[in-house]
Amino acid sequence: MKKEDCIFCKIAAGEIPSKTLYEDEQFRVILDLAPATKGHALVIPKEHYANLYEIPQETAAGVMKLAKTMAEKMTEKLGAVGFNLLQNNGEAAGQSVMHFHMHLIPRYHGDGQQLFHEQPTASQDELEEIKRQITE
Repeated sequence: MKKEDCIFCKIAAGEIPSKTLYEDEQFRVILDLAPATKGHALVIPKEHYANLYEIPQETAAGVMKLAKTMAEKMTEKLGAVGFNLLQNNGEAAGQSVMHFHMHLIPRYHGDGQQLFHEQPTASQDELEEIKRQITE
């Protein structure tokens, strides 16, 4: 299913030009127009799913398999020394296009990207309470 007003549906269908790195019946992998690093790309399912909560398990598994294949190829071809896979769900998490997609971000020494910041340490009691909430 395609959503008429979704820019990623249009890109995935080839209606909007992109720098496509890979395409098959289910997915399109494109270079990001605002790259965090050299080679930053997006895995976009051709079917519309707003986020992780909507995407079928099989499609999510396909995204991860393709991400692994692309990360290996991009690391080799671009000389990356590390790799981030990033997937955001909802505005609070940084999702700006409400069509499920995974960011493939090659990493290089000195690339200046700070995707993570120092986190305070949680107490054992806090961790136990969170575990209880999730598992009950």
